[in-house]
Amino acid sequence: MPRDFSRRPDLRSIALLALCLGLAGCNPEQAKDLAEIKSKQDEILQRLTAIEEGQKKLQAAAPARAARAEEDFDKAYTIALAGSPVRGKADAPVTIVEFSDFQCPFCARSKPIVEGVLAKYPNDVNYVFKHFPLSFHAAARPAALASMAAQEQGKFWEMHEVLFANQPSLDAAKLDEYAKQAGLDVARFKKDLEAKKAEYDKRVDVELSLGQSVDVRGTPTLYVGGKKVRVRTVEGMGAMIEEQLKKKGS
Repeated sequence: MPRDFSRRPDLRSIALLALCLGLAGCNPEQAKDLAEIKSKQDEILQRLTAIEEGQKKLQAAAPARAARAEEDFDKAYTIALAGSPVRGKADAPVTIVEFSDFQCPFCARSKPIVEGVLAKYPNDVNYVFKHFPLSFHAAARPAALASMAAQEQGKFWEMHEVLFANQPSLDAAKLDEYAKQAGLDVARFKKDLEAKKAEYDKRVDVELSLGQSVDVRGTPTLYVGGKKVRVRTVEGMGAMIEEQLKKKGS
């Protein structure tokens, strides 16, 4: 619940009142201390003013924070899928979309869950991967670009596996090695990564904007039939899939 700062007493008034009370009860022994307090009055008032300004900003931001805290798990978002790598049958009735970050440990943990869902619904579900490299993960964007270069050779998912398997050491210097492990033509991989970097960067930026438009707040964020996944388990996602299949009469 947002704090109501408007009901708090004025801090400067309290400080000045305390100072006045101190002066009213002054004795010779306190004179020196009170003189020092008076000399610091301006500094104290400046600090109190800064505190009050901070309180006002917090109060003004409280409604926005409260609104931001409420995620809508019932809303069905429309998510553009063209050009993104897909696992599963192209004509599957239900699509899972994940906005992910190769350096995110929580994304690595969600990977076996998604695989479990795909294994349980091999004919009913496909899975689309969207790039959402977080700004504080320095290796995430270079890894995303590397996966795009792998996609040029039809080996996105192979590179996807290798990158997540090596998540603790996603150094740019090791990407060529990982490309080799994924079965890529390394020379072509290096060429595409250099020549098409601007194109890949633009694609990442587009997907970041797309994610923001569908209320992605962090990674991983998954959607089933356009709805945000609240319970990220095979059972939780399975319940959402069953609901979608029932609606579609499958």
